[in-house]
Amino acid sequence: GGSVGYDHKAMGITAKGAWEAVKRHFREIGTDIQAADFTCIGVGDMSGDVFGNGMLLSRHTRLLAAFDHRHIFLDPDPDAAATWKERKRLFDLPRSSWADFNLGVVSPGGGVFDRTAKSIRLSAQVQARFGIDRDSLAPQELIQVLLRQPVDLLWFGGIGTYVKAASERHAEVGDKANDAVRVDARQLRATIIGEGANLAVTQRGRIEYALRGGRLNTDAIDNSAGVDTSDHEVNIKIALAGMIESGVLKEAERPALLATMTDAVEALVLRDNYLQTLALSLSEVEAPVHLDRHIRFMRALERAGKLDRAVEFLPDDEALAQRQAAKRGLTRPELAVLLAYAKNDLSEALDDTDLPDDPMLDGDLTRYFPEAMTKLSQPDLERHRLRRDIVTSVVVNDVINRMGITFVSELQVRSGRSVADIVRAYRIVRAVFDLDRVWQAIEALDGKVTAAGQIELFLAVRRAALDATRWFLASGRAPEIAGQTAEVGPLVKSLSRDLKAVLPPAARSASESRRFGLVHGGIPSGLADQVVALETLVGALDIVQLEQSQGVTIAEIAKLYFAAAERLGIARLRGVAAHIAATSPWQRQAFTDLMDDLASALRDIVGGIIRASARPFKATTALDGWVAERGERLRSLGETVAEIARAAPPDLAMLMVAARQLQTLRATHESVMIEPRAGE
Repeated sequence: GGSVGYDHKAMGITAKGAWEAVKRHFREIGTDIQAADFTCIGVGDMSGDVFGNGMLLSRHTRLLAAFDHRHIFLDPDPDAAATWKERKRLFDLPRSSWADFNLGVVSPGGGVFDRTAKSIRLSAQVQARFGIDRDSLAPQELIQVLLRQPVDLLWFGGIGTYVKAASERHAEVGDKANDAVRVDARQLRATIIGEGANLAVTQRGRIEYALRGGRLNTDAIDNSAGVDTSDHEVNIKIALAGMIESGVLKEAERPALLATMTDAVEALVLRDNYLQTLALSLSEVEAPVHLDRHIRFMRALERAGKLDRAVEFLPDDEALAQRQAAKRGLTRPELAVLLAYAKNDLSEALDDTDLPDDPMLDGDLTRYFPEAMTKLSQPDLERHRLRRDIVTSVVVNDVINRMGITFVSELQVRSGRSVADIVRAYRIVRAVFDLDRVWQAIEALDGKVTAAGQIELFLAVRRAALDATRWFLASGRAPEIAGQTAEVGPLVKSLSRDLKAVLPPAARSASESRRFGLVHGGIPSGLADQVVALETLVGALDIVQLEQSQGVTIAEIAKLYFAAAERLGIARLRGVAAHIAATSPWQRQAFTDLMDDLASALRDIVGGIIRASARPFKATTALDGWVAERGERLRSLGETVAEIARAAPPDLAMLMVAARQLQTLRATHESVMIEPRAGE
């Protein structure tokens, strides 16, 4: 970074990044630590970067105890406001220690104690607060008691490994200096761990703690903001060198410009932390259902020689079988490891393609940098000698954070398409459905609705985006971002405007019911409208395909499409299928294939009706005529659908029978069917 750059301690960036993770953990259990008091025990002192900055990020931190290599600080009943001010004084004091803490601020019975003492005498207040039944303890014994306290947050900001798994020996940890104070993860009673320091907990310890219900990430996730800041600094300086060379910026102006962009760099870095921890939360919710996908991903990486599960402390096959039997997925620390592997694997794959050179991704390059640099010289940014690397990094983070760890690998297997095609298809979907606007609206609900409700919205958008990406990959369309966005985008917007008018009564009622459920759960009506419309539009992308091949207005095609789905019972079958629990990955794949078959049959039937109908085309007239000609077959199908709907519970075999009857109806239009999608 050189002598002129970003001072991490002055910015407090590593602590702020870890605090984003801590805030998310608390938010997901219904607590806003920026507005409500919470208890904390920490490792470090106020002169330290991560500990010191971290213990100033909320004025509601009730620090009950802390220790470093010199002292143990105890405050059994702290005043959050008063102790925050005193911690701030120590932070601003050069080379401070806990011995400098004003004991007049400490609650009765508290104090600062030397770790070199043979024993520490404990007040009645300390004994009561920490559940100690002795009037004195050796310093190392007291530290173990503190680490095992039932507090809201255990904040690690100092050097050392203080928690291991019960199955690990101290010698395996590799931190002999702390052998005497280290505890097992199964003994922890803290609700949340913030691991701002490196390797405060062993990976096996993290997993053991998570399996017992503890909330934590990994140190690589929690303290990543420092590394991210350094990356931004280096890339900014490379860009500024280019601007100096081109004459846009004078050498003497560089230090001042760097300084003015400090807050902007911080915002960019913390945004990365926000989205990466969100990605883990979404993956954690889906983990039990997606365990088979995670297993496939791990095995694929192993076959490619990219992963050694033992080295990364990921479960072996026996442990995975036990997780499957218990219906438990990977823990959050394990998912954090896979998240990193997914990003590295995708980065490597994209590096060998022309995707990073796509002009449609220029926006990803400029969004990486502070806005001041874009305004100063966009051309110099575009000539950045690490342009491809930066674009790849931004794209990869976007894809994996938003769509999940196995999104690309699963679509590769199921579609047979290249990694670059999959990413392009996703980017088309993101643009066509304006997903950025939807995501921002959901993020704005932080602290305003339940975390579970917010996460369900993110997952609903993810499912819709996955279905739309699959559609684009199967449609036979060239995966060209600019062209497809320009071609399909206006059609989707047009369909969106007419959506309520073209939906038949039953479909409209179902949409209203879904919307009511969201609004009743505290979701703003405008966002509820967006999510419900997105789900409907993605399920009807074939309307766009039909519009481009049939010469009929999209509104009339949509009327016919939705009416036919209702008349044929397809809408009802989809509803039934959504409530059937798949018990294996094979069943889940079978359901996916079945839904594809239903969509394919509906599309071909609608296409056949349009081609066989007189002009000017009227959806209602055309459908009525088609139904009249196939009365007996439709009655038989209707009886099958009704029987399936009455079944308790319905199963896959029933749906397959109905799908076969639909295939028979589709066959009546073989001579006029539109071109089938790729892979069908």
